Amino acid sequence: MQGLYAVFRKELADHFSSYRFVILFALIAMVSFITSYVAAMHLRESLEGVAKPQFVFLMLFNTPGALFSMVQFVAFFGPLIGIVLGFDAINKERTQGTLIKITSQPIYRDAVINGKFLAGVVTISIMVFSIVLVISGFGLTLVGVVPGVEEIWRLFIYLIISVFYISFWLALSILFSILFKSIATSALASIALWIFLSFFVTLGASVVANAVAPLNAKEGTSPEILIKNARIKERISLFSPMVLYSDASTIIINPMRKTTQSLILMGPMEQLSASRFRNPLPFTQSLIVVYPHVTALIAITLICFAISYVVFMLQEIRT
Repeated sequence: MQGLYAVFRKELADHFSSYRFVILFALIAMVSFITSYVAAMHLRESLEGVAKPQFVFLMLFNTPGALFSMVQFVAFFGPLIGIVLGFDAINKERTQGTLIKITSQPIYRDAVINGKFLAGVVTISIMVFSIVLVISGFGLTLVGVVPGVEEIWRLFIYLIISVFYISFWLALSILFSILFKSIATSALASIALWIFLSFFVTLGASVVANAVAPLNAKEGTSPEILIKNARIKERISLFSPMVLYSDASTIIINPMRKTTQSLILMGPMEQLSASRFRNPLPFTQSLIVVYPHVTALIAITLICFAISYVVFMLQEIRT
């Protein structure tokens, strides 16, 4: 595609040379390092003098530090990376009058948006990979445990999930930068949608579930109503990308968790049978469990970018 590499290289250079990127990366890296350091110290104290269990290395990412674990930190604040990288991708070019100059060159119009999105994805990948590598170095130094082959594969899948999760917010912010001429408006719209999808969807799920299948704390609730309430809450919560990412990443990083469901009712015989099988879930089985969530994350990312692509191609550049 003519001009794609030129736009990609220019956008990548702009990202790495901007003060905005440096400040954001330094802030996220600092919080990640502090979180992983506290988690590593807690692990070293708790494992001192005892036989180390399986997948100790992965505990660096799912063990809460001062406030939250690494997985929780990326789930909450990862969208800010995508929003910051893309909220002014197009409307800034329109405001400065450089978009007309770019398209007047021998560069196809679709190369502009494709190059910007690819540069953002590469920037996100480098940020996430570098942070995970540094945290892994902390683990090797403080905990003294070398990751196994399965742990490396689980970390790799976790990185892929994280990149697609943040890339969704990048595609969404690029869409708003196309729809709105004002840079401030596109930034506010991106942040507002992030707050709504990440926090208010789960709150709304609880309200809807309690309205359809109300729980009676005084008289007790039947198992059927309890299961119905939990199922409604889980299905509505899946409209939140943060819930999709949290469920998928938790299953991958924590092999002891075998399902994304929050409520499982078991009788005495089922509990006895389950107690015999407390081994970690195999890697392939974990992939099967998270396959719907990962597919949904990839789908919404591609759909959001496809909408941005179509809207940008149909817009008049001179306006």
